[in-house]
Amino acid sequence: MTPRAAPSRVAVVFDRLSVCFGALRALHEVSFACPAHQITALIGPSGCGKSTLLRAVNRLNDEIPSAVAQGRVLLEGEDCSARTVDVGRLRQRVGMVFQRSTPFPRSVFANVAYGPRLQGAVAGAALDQRVETALRRAALWEEVKDRLQDSAFRLSGGQQQRLCLARALANEPEVLLLDEPTSALDPQATQRIEEQLYELRGDLTIILVTHNLQQAARVADRTALLLDGQLVEVDESRRLFTTPRDPRTEAFITGRYG
Repeated sequence: MTPRAAPSRVAVVFDRLSVCFGALRALHEVSFACPAHQITALIGPSGCGKSTLLRAVNRLNDEIPSAVAQGRVLLEGEDCSARTVDVGRLRQRVGMVFQRSTPFPRSVFANVAYGPRLQGAVAGAALDQRVETALRRAALWEEVKDRLQDSAFRLSGGQQQRLCLARALANEPEVLLLDEPTSALDPQATQRIEEQLYELRGDLTIILVTHNLQQAARVADRTALLLDGQLVEVDESRRLFTTPRDPRTEAFITGRYG
């Protein structure tokens, strides 16, 4: 899979973003842009701030009482870190899939329909179509089209993760956040997710946290390395993994860091 030419605009911009949890500074003035309709991978050791950076986009850090953020996160030019932002609407625009599959204790159909129903956006045949489209985009429709009323817990682990992907896609987001979405999956299920992500970038912007450097090299157009809450380097994935500019990047990708 060859990365495409860089698009003409950016979707997400981190502008001198710092985040503290009490006395712990998780991010230190991180600044870089995520181009629209590309996959940007965030790599780095555990505790380096990758997930904190990801959660800043849809304001999930706000749910932690000790969290204090400075700087800005821009979504299509809008400061989504501003207090005046409608966080509910923001989370419709920015979908998220977590490390472990988190299906609701409902049917397959009800899981995917949850967001549109909550918004009151569609109903009846239009809702049925929205659910089918989301399941197709998550490469799950053919496997569950005759099981839509079954409990989501009856699906395999890989299917449950794709169901969570479909649930996020049903809200028709502009940006998709993925926090290690394949870390608990077997190689075959991981491949299915990766293939689908590569297709999805034609419709939306994807930011992917991964500990799997091979995964970042395979699927991401651009990769950003964070160490100790600081941005070390961001570049096209092919260049970052073959000719990194910063010696710390080379040390990390060759396993010599720390």
